Amino acid sequence: MSADGVLTVAIAGRPLTLLPEKAIWLAEAATLLVADAHVGKAVSFRSLGVPVPRGTTSETLGLLSALVVRHAAQRIIFLGDFLHSARSHATATLATLSAWRNAHAGLQLTLIRGNHDDRAGDPPAGLHFEVVDEPLPFAGWLLCHHPTPRAEGYVLAGHTHPCVVMRGRARDRLRLPCFHFGPTVGVLPAFGSFTGMFPVAATVDDQVFAVTPEQVTAVPRLTAY
Repeated sequence: MSADGVLTVAIAGRPLTLLPEKAIWLAEAATLLVADAHVGKAVSFRSLGVPVPRGTTSETLGLLSALVVRHAAQRIIFLGDFLHSARSHATATLATLSAWRNAHAGLQLTLIRGNHDDRAGDPPAGLHFEVVDEPLPFAGWLLCHHPTPRAEGYVLAGHTHPCVVMRGRARDRLRLPCFHFGPTVGVLPAFGSFTGMFPVAATVDDQVFAVTPEQVTAVPRLTAY
């Protein structure tokens, strides 16, 4: 593990750099992989009368900006669920997105449609996304939203918002987002700052890496899950 908390691991015989910000960095392609940003989720809930925090879209986009600058990224590929719902097209949310896009005008943005994108619709044309259906072959991987095995290659996906339950003493438990890699499919944690998490059902053949804001750490198979 490096001093900045990132962890480079070998998956299916190829390197992946796992970031504490819950994204993957593909250095050879100067590309960030991000799953389940769910931009506009909070405003979607507030429009239904549910009192939820404000500022989550700015927080998510600010984190993306920091990653782009730190890694000199040329491209971000979103593994589905960029927008949360049709209500994510609220005026204030789109204005925040537009300002963020203008600040990164040279950045290539690709969205692989997920189930929430089907309901939310594609990002507005002015955001200049390339929008595609799964799978997207890229840099030796098959990029998808749904974590479904495919005969054509190793799948990197999102959708399930994986977390691991770490058990301590006296019934202490800690839920942490995680990267979950099986023999044929790897799942990224949800990137968005306002998303739920669901415990992984890992087997002895899987690799799980817990994420904190400071670092990514391999989880021993016998101490968690």
